[in-house]
Amino acid sequence: MYYVVKYDGPFGFIKPWTAVRDGETFSQQFLTPSIIEGMRQKLEVNSILRHKLTYETMCKQQEVIQTRGWKILKKEKQVKRPTSILDRIILLYPTLYLAFDTSNAARKASEQHLCLCRNEDVLLPNAEVLEMNEKTFDELNGFELRFGESEQSFLVGYNRFENNQPMYGWLEVSNNPLKNYEEI
Repeated sequence: MYYVVKYDGPFGFIKPWTAVRDGETFSQQFLTPSIIEGMRQKLEVNSILRHKLTYETMCKQQEVIQTRGWKILKKEKQVKRPTSILDRIILLYPTLYLAFDTSNAARKASEQHLCLCRNEDVLLPNAEVLEMNEKTFDELNGFELRFGESEQSFLVGYNRFENNQPMYGWLEVSNNPLKNYEEI
């Protein structure tokens, strides 16, 4: 039996990898093992068994940032950090389901918000804890990165909680992973 908390609302959030790799990986649809681990730590629960992510659409936005390096201008006797423009993708009207193994863990999670990577990326929980079996959870609309190595696995990043060990997984897409306007 899974105890499931649904996070949703009329807002958007920025996925962590959008600044770096989306041109290469199109990673919007999945949450990496280290993101799930960060959520587990924030919620102060023993484990998050599964997750599903769905959303209405993506909205590309641009953000001005300072580059990592410094530019030394000897004639002007200045040191400057040049700026650059990043494209960030916002997931609009996201829904995230988190499955827990105990009702206590789910209840604790249902009383807390989540931030994905940055403080403005807030997901708010529904107070109701849903009970469902694995088959019912499998049938929820959404994207889920299943963790581990298999024939279908690909490299999904490096785990910041495990000395940057490579993380592998495979993407499962169930039913209609993108919301219809009527569902909002």
